[in-house]
Amino acid sequence: MSILCCRSPYLRRTLTSNKKNKDNNALVHIKLPNISPEIFQIILKIIKVILVADEFLLQELVDYIQNYLIEIESKWIEQHFELIHRTSFQSNSLLQLQQFCTDFMVKSPEKIFKSLDFASLPENL
Repeated sequence: MSILCCRSPYLRRTLTSNKKNKDNNALVHIKLPNISPEIFQIILKIIKVILVADEFLLQELVDYIQNYLIEIESKWIEQHFELIHRTSFQSNSLLQLQQFCTDFMVKSPEKIFKSLDFASLPENL
């Protein structure tokens, strides 16, 4: 739970605001109605795979994963904008994700400002 709080502003807010969470060792159940646990785990694994593919210079795989995320999981990207933005700008090969993030900021700035991750975004963004 501590790792989740450190890595995700959304989960940090959710876990700390949970009234049942009086004991730091207590397990907490979080309901994410739009994201099944299986999809959440798959997407996190895909993010790791794209970084490894980029490191190994497997550009075809990098492009395929970027297309998959943008075409199939765009709502998930929007909901986890900070993670995707941070990840995409770690490499010059993730241009499609960078462009998606830039377009999203231009088209829907209100979603960025209202997001739970807003405080975690870099100042220059």
